[in-house]
Amino acid sequence: MKKQTLRWWVLGLFSGFISSQDNCVAQADSSGQAKKSSIVSLSAVTVRAIAPERFLVGQKIQHIDSVTLRQFQFGSLIDLLSLNTPIAIKNYGPGQLATVAFRGTSANHTAVLWNGININQPNLGLTDFSTLPVAGFDQLALQYGSSASVVGSGAVGGSILLGSNADWQRKFSVILGQQFASFHNNQTQAGVRYATALGQNWKLSGKTFAYRNKFNNRYPYTERQRYFLEPSTTAQRGFVQDLYFLHKSGKQFSVNAWLSDNDLIITPLDTIARERTRTQSARLLATYEVNRLTVRLGWIRDLLDYGKGNFDTPSHTETERLISRAEREFTLASTPSRQLNLRVGGEWSHYRTRTDGYGGQLIQEDREDIYALMRFQTARWLLSANIRQAFVTRFNPPITPSFGAEYQFIQRNHFTLTAKGSISRNYRVPTLNERYWIELGDPNLKPESGVNMEIGLAAKATVSDNLALTTELTAYHNRVDNWTYWNPAKAYHVENLQLVVARGLEFNTGLNYTQNRWQTGIRLGYAYTRSSQERVYDNYAQDVVGKQLPYVPIHTGTANAWLQRGKTRLSVQAQANSRRYSTADNSQFLKGNTLVNLLLEHSTKLGPVPVRVQGNLNNLFNALVVGVKQNALPGRNGSINLIVNFSSVN
Repeated sequence: MKKQTLRWWVLGLFSGFISSQDNCVAQADSSGQAKKSSIVSLSAVTVRAIAPERFLVGQKIQHIDSVTLRQFQFGSLIDLLSLNTPIAIKNYGPGQLATVAFRGTSANHTAVLWNGININQPNLGLTDFSTLPVAGFDQLALQYGSSASVVGSGAVGGSILLGSNADWQRKFSVILGQQFASFHNNQTQAGVRYATALGQNWKLSGKTFAYRNKFNNRYPYTERQRYFLEPSTTAQRGFVQDLYFLHKSGKQFSVNAWLSDNDLIITPLDTIARERTRTQSARLLATYEVNRLTVRLGWIRDLLDYGKGNFDTPSHTETERLISRAEREFTLASTPSRQLNLRVGGEWSHYRTRTDGYGGQLIQEDREDIYALMRFQTARWLLSANIRQAFVTRFNPPITPSFGAEYQFIQRNHFTLTAKGSISRNYRVPTLNERYWIELGDPNLKPESGVNMEIGLAAKATVSDNLALTTELTAYHNRVDNWTYWNPAKAYHVENLQLVVARGLEFNTGLNYTQNRWQTGIRLGYAYTRSSQERVYDNYAQDVVGKQLPYVPIHTGTANAWLQRGKTRLSVQAQANSRRYSTADNSQFLKGNTLVNLLLEHSTKLGPVPVRVQGNLNNLFNALVVGVKQNALPGRNGSINLIVNFSSVN
């Protein structure tokens, strides 16, 4: 199919679906399971912006609850993920670059979606999670394993799904937040939510939010146990605007905007060796939903400036993306006991980038995708079959199908046991740096491709009205071929050399207990990850075949326990990692560590105004944690957070 033909196909999809209407039936809950043993027919409703995980049947999905999001209101996304998930984290230091990797893959094998569009920086192929404030979005979910058939390029190890929501019940609310932290660090937040009628036919729901963070990092020490503590300063600021317009007929129009500015200076007092990295992003998304049609138009602009010494002549990178997508869902069959849905869509994106590293030339490319997603549900079975084909300038990505199944062995009022599994093909188009960097890049690189398989068991039990238990066990095998590698044997030219196989086990369980005014609970997670290079491509590679990939711990565990009485809550958050190898041949390593944090929060009122006070004590036992550059991260530290949140409800 030629690209011009595909663009007309997408336009035809939009114009042809605008007038279509279908009846629909009750949907499953967020876990993908039916809430009852049979599906109950409903009158016609509008299905809005269904999250990608709805069609990822058989795969592990982790939803972060609103309580956890509220606890990390002054944290970045990297803080939340490190204490609540088993994914591997590379942290260069407080306020510095922080990336995540699922299941033994790398940072550029993680797709980050904001309201359905991928926001990874295309030159690097990744996202700096230290620049993503938890308070900037309303929903967070993690999808483990390959999801290329649903998400697209880059979702080889997993996906981070960030979402914004309309709140039609909240008439008006104001939130003001201030944090004072160790090392002269501070953060300020201010936001407003509102909902109102616009005449007789329309309603408006909106969120306006701004934040400013300053990490001075004035440490009282310069080293910890002979590891140097690298000084740095980081200034962050951002603005989020969400607007939703709902017509009484059910059609909805929304606009989401997110502006961010991150200014990092390493060793700021050394005027010769200091480094400055400033990243600025503007993200704008417009979405129109009517009946079961969704149309999105997006624009993303990323600026990156890097300089050393006096910062007078920084290296400058500017990248823009125009994104358009149209998709339509059909109900092919609907009875009281079964439901078959098909979602088809197409997407076109145009990339423009100019950077010193490419010789200053303007690089442009087009990317198109067409896909079909199918979901079939009965009282016990949940099945999906998806397929996607991508078209990229000067590339030929593989077709990516996926199949998933879930079966409820046991369905009782107080207990369910579900078996699930999936198999999918995955791919990643090489980054712009990998293809166009002067002398080192290669425009003829092949897309990475592979196969991901996983199986699992999930159980839910309501022991009594007061006690609930959830447990999940997952095993996976992910094989990625043509893995790109900056080969040191050839002056770091990038090549499709590696064959990486990642396999492992993941286990998580949660227990909640409620009695009168008391609430308590615990969540435990464990991951065993073996990820290794399995191809000999030169003499150097002979020493690394079969060895664990650098900075991927074999064992990872998390624990979160809490006790709440009334409006006072005490939480203990812990994460443990085994040793991480810092060299490909595993000859050097960083010792394992355990981090424990305490959080005490209390809600009260100052007159009519609700106030929430949080006290954090981080790294309770002063553990030594060493970053990627083998520099120490700070020891025991704390913060005081004050949040004023006044709201009125319709």
